[in-house]
Amino acid sequence: MKFTEPPKIFSGSSHPQLSAEIAKILGLSLGKVELSRFRNGEIYVNFQESVRGADVYVIQPFAHPVNDNFVELMVMVDALKRSSAGMINAIVPYYAYARQEKQDVPREPISAKMVADVLTTVGVQRVLTFDLHAAAIQGFFNIPVDHLTALDLLADHLKNQSITKDAVVVSPDAGRAKTAERLATMLDLPFAIMHKRRPGHNEADITHVIGDVKDKVPIIIEDIIDTGGTIIKVVEMLVAHGARPEVHIYATHAVFSPPATERLNHPAIGEIVVTNTLPVAKDAIPKLTVVSVAPMLAEAITLIHNNMSVSRFRVN
Repeated sequence: MKFTEPPKIFSGSSHPQLSAEIAKILGLSLGKVELSRFRNGEIYVNFQESVRGADVYVIQPFAHPVNDNFVELMVMVDALKRSSAGMINAIVPYYAYARQEKQDVPREPISAKMVADVLTTVGVQRVLTFDLHAAAIQGFFNIPVDHLTALDLLADHLKNQSITKDAVVVSPDAGRAKTAERLATMLDLPFAIMHKRRPGHNEADITHVIGDVKDKVPIIIEDIIDTGGTIIKVVEMLVAHGARPEVHIYATHAVFSPPATERLNHPAIGEIVVTNTLPVAKDAIPKLTVVSVAPMLAEAITLIHNNMSVSRFRVN
């Protein structure tokens, strides 16, 4: 699809590889921007080409260090707004703070809403993101949010693996049940649900398995793998309930905070497939496969820029 007036694509410093891949697919060059740090850690931004009146797309997942990359995006957007850019679109493949979308105990923040407020206030006019931990976060914004899903991408990868009919799709908790059911329907497989409770941050206790997993190959579908603690408990609970020790794990966001790499080299895990919404060191986990979201994002940018629908990519 051609552009009547090409957009300008800029990359933050959190995931330049993804930005370069998107630009290459679009047949465009990344925009020129200087990103640096003062000695005290403050962020400096200078766009080295005119953006006046241009539709701009800034690619910046909130990768580690999360807060630095969040502030860098805000400074970039402020510079664009002050330079009379046209439409300022923030492509945030991984939206950090999404697990803080409600108050579980008194006097907690709702940080996902705070991030939405800050992005809107600083001048972002549209957000593109993938597989939010809670779909309701989309409603925290008063600007357009294209909430895309990588489920079809992961399902296509699964279909190419000649998945056995003895497989079962597993949701690690009730919150992912709808996604697991959709994947099971795509693959014509049964699905099971785990019941878990969280005694603390990055902790989970798996208490029940709902569904038949005995002698089956489990396919776990998740949105985020952070420290890997929940995933390992799910894997061990499945094996304890008679599932085959060749578990396949599919997830959109590979946060991989320590000690995730050590945990995910578990002998009962046969395969781990993630997307590149975050930068991933492939050699850290021998069983890891990374599927690129760049073609999907490139097509979404093209459709949005030409005022066309992106509904087929969205979370239903």
